Amino acid sequence: MAMKFFKSLLIGVFIFSLGSAMAQTNTGKWDKTFAKSPKVEVQKVSFKNRYGITLVGDLYIPKDSPKNAKLSAIAISGPFGAVKEQASGLYAQTLAEQGFITLAFDPSFTGESALTNKGLPQNVASPDINTEDFSAAVDFLANHARVDSNKIAILGICGFGGFALNAAAMDTRIKAVVTSTMYDMTRVNANGYNDAQDSKEDRKKLKEILNAQRTKDFKSGSFAKAGGLPNNLKGDEAQFIKDYFNYYKNKDRGFHTRSINSTGGWNLTSSLSLINMPILAYADEIDSAVLLIHGEKAHSRYFSEDAFKKLRGKNKELLIVKDANHVDLYDNVEKIPFAKMTEFFKENLK
Repeated sequence: MAMKFFKSLLIGVFIFSLGSAMAQTNTGKWDKTFAKSPKVEVQKVSFKNRYGITLVGDLYIPKDSPKNAKLSAIAISGPFGAVKEQASGLYAQTLAEQGFITLAFDPSFTGESALTNKGLPQNVASPDINTEDFSAAVDFLANHARVDSNKIAILGICGFGGFALNAAAMDTRIKAVVTSTMYDMTRVNANGYNDAQDSKEDRKKLKEILNAQRTKDFKSGSFAKAGGLPNNLKGDEAQFIKDYFNYYKNKDRGFHTRSINSTGGWNLTSSLSLINMPILAYADEIDSAVLLIHGEKAHSRYFSEDAFKKLRGKNKELLIVKDANHVDLYDNVEKIPFAKMTEFFKENLK
């Protein structure tokens, strides 16, 4: 029973989906999953978070902006298990075309941030560190010569939508936050999808399995991986699994070699901290403007709807995109409401 429960949780959970700036260089060969815009300059940047972990990002700067003007800026990350060359980069480039400086970054232990921090574990999630990653991106932007430090926002996609809300509840420098197709990764790990395993008994079974794995990992000197997306579909998978597959595994769409969801799996024991540390405890204290965006047909829609109910600020909005599923809001530019986001950011970063 415990193993059956654990496997059912893995199918859904693991396949989703500070201070000083360091070297900045122009990126070389285009390595994104979307076409390059002629309206935007892209720079590779790196910066440290409070834990000393170096994060790597792509900084998008509108080419037609005055060189001496200080612009509003947006830090962007997600989806959970993705890299900056996928959805977050698409969002960053599109919003940069609208006049913002944007930073799409790989969070700790993933993508180029993992490659830069050799010797540290890879493919690990942490509710604290991944929240801190957003504040570290704000640190970087607030000290950038082209950025108005009083006009900084953040945008989180999928699991990093939850971390973005958590950062906004703590970091008063964040003037506006947008989440797109949001997951609360702590809730889904602790309770299962739609809270179907929300009981002390279910959590105990899961924690027993994961803590036994910790013992094995220590003995082996390596980290066991959770199951990722299959290499091929059998046809009887849940629709949202098919949706993820058609994005992450499709080389003509969202596949990227550094993406956990395209090529591998999370460390199995990452769930422990996510189970034990819920991230939205203080969402009701967010004073900055909040826009939650979700697809009408997304299996994850309840995360945004429930988070919206927690918000108490005067400037909050929930936008449900008609006929859109969870993955549509990764890269379907016909459904991603970029015009609404642009309006929201311009209004709240005055």
